[in-house]
Amino acid sequence: MDLETSGLNVNRDRILSVGAVVIEGGLIDLGTQYECTLYQENHRVTESVLIHGIAPSAVAEGVAPADALLDFMDFAGQCVFVAFHAAFDHRMLQRGLRDELGQRLRHRFLDVAELAPMLCPGASSRQSLDEWQSHFKVVNQQRHHAAADALATAELMLILLSLAHRENLTTLADLESRLRHWRRLRQARIGTM
Repeated sequence: MDLETSGLNVNRDRILSVGAVVIEGGLIDLGTQYECTLYQENHRVTESVLIHGIAPSAVAEGVAPADALLDFMDFAGQCVFVAFHAAFDHRMLQRGLRDELGQRLRHRFLDVAELAPMLCPGASSRQSLDEWQSHFKVVNQQRHHAAADALATAELMLILLSLAHRENLTTLADLESRLRHWRRLRQARIGTM
């Protein structure tokens, strides 16, 4: 999944667009996608429009946030969300659900931005979605478009799942356990520098 927002402040900025695709059985189901632009009252042009290209006119014609988020969560069901820099998407979605629907977000998130360097230590200097797309030769024709970025993230996730499988990480619990260990090692290395 991917969100495009009015900015990067998780306490003030708002969700403008949601995009998601489904990975099931090791495949991306291109027939099952979600894309929605949200209406946000008094949305103004900011520097973020230069990045994601969502014009105020598109936001003015968007779906009411409560309806869009309810529809998105119905689409998502009980899934595990996969995102690039998932902490940001998690906090924005969590705040949106709380503010618009009075609901808590209970889904688990996997962060491709963490999984990629963990599973590809030789390429760990890469940090952005653009760099990982280039490394794995994933084509994204509409960068900073929620649905296109969600698809690119899903493609990266499938590559990473293949690499994980080669390391006998075959379950979500295996992957999460390795990720916790990798985080501790990384923190220890940072602490010794």
